[in-house]
Amino acid sequence: MGTLDPGPPPTDELPFFVYGTLLPGEPNHDLFLRGRTSGERAAVLPRALLYDGPGYPYAIDGHGRVHGTLLTAAPGVYGELLGLLDHLEEYLGPGHPRNLYERVVREVELPGEGGAAEGEEGEPGEAEGEPREEPPATRAWVYLAAAAVTRSLRTSGSVIAEGRWVTGRPPDGPRTP
Repeated sequence: MGTLDPGPPPTDELPFFVYGTLLPGEPNHDLFLRGRTSGERAAVLPRALLYDGPGYPYAIDGHGRVHGTLLTAAPGVYGELLGLLDHLEEYLGPGHPRNLYERVVREVELPGEGGAAEGEEGEPGEAEGEPREEPPATRAWVYLAAAAVTRSLRTSGSVIAEGRWVTGRPPDGPRTP
């Protein structure tokens, strides 16, 4: 499972891996995804780091893991969803100088389908000398920080521990002081 070159868009409709404001419970989930997905499940982006941003996170290639959700477009809305997400993520095309994010194809792990349990860390062979089975993986679109953003993050950004983004907003419902 290596990093894939984005190349030309694939002819099949790939799912999307999201890790920030598009996660279930986050503000952009309902705005952009409600009624446009047929499946959502926990997933992990290996070989990536998560950085804090101005109200949303950035993922970049690195030596870590980013936790998120794998989304499958509902039948008949793939093109619409792709356009909405490209617009939201300020993606204008491969390598465009004004991109905030680049849309690339990556292998995404699906914890809980055999292999290691979700949240299980470590390297193969750590548990009592037994090799750990790798979780299944699938190809997905991922929005990674564009080159200029990545350079800035690497020099002065703040890595999000554990690769899990949370807004810190209280849950919906009655609020107490």
